[in-house]
Amino acid sequence: MAGNGPPPKARKVRRNADPVAQTVLRWERAEAPELPDFRIERDGDLVEFVWPERTREWWQMWIDSPQADHFGSSDWQYLLDTALIHARLWRGDLTAAGELRLRVAAFGATPADRARLRMVFAEADGADQGRGSSGVPPARELYGNLRPINGGKSAEGGSA
Repeated sequence: MAGNGPPPKARKVRRNADPVAQTVLRWERAEAPELPDFRIERDGDLVEFVWPERTREWWQMWIDSPQADHFGSSDWQYLLDTALIHARLWRGDLTAAGELRLRVAAFGATPADRARLRMVFAEADGADQGRGSSGVPPARELYGNLRPINGGKSAEGGSA
């Protein structure tokens, strides 16, 4: 007889499903460009722009960073625009600080930025000889040779 038994369970639907499919791009690593030479207008005249020394050091830091291995051409162009903001800051324009902070956070500039971006340093796994982040040897290494003093029998007289 139809209708006996519990009704069928409704199919569960993920509430956090991505509404848009992911786009997979071909990866192409790009070399870092040099900080360009260019002219700016100052008092009606074109003058050569001089990068602050601190911005040149900052640019080299990004070139040498582990993140640079994962930068494509659009990343370097965005970072080049960010270098101009960095130069503004080091020339005394403190209004550039907020934009600079937001832009460098996208590249993993601080430990908190790297954690948010789920970046980890690969060398850390080998540097601690597999001991984990605490540096303490694994329990097997510390206690591997220990044996129960009662010969492996439980308190009731049976085997453990």
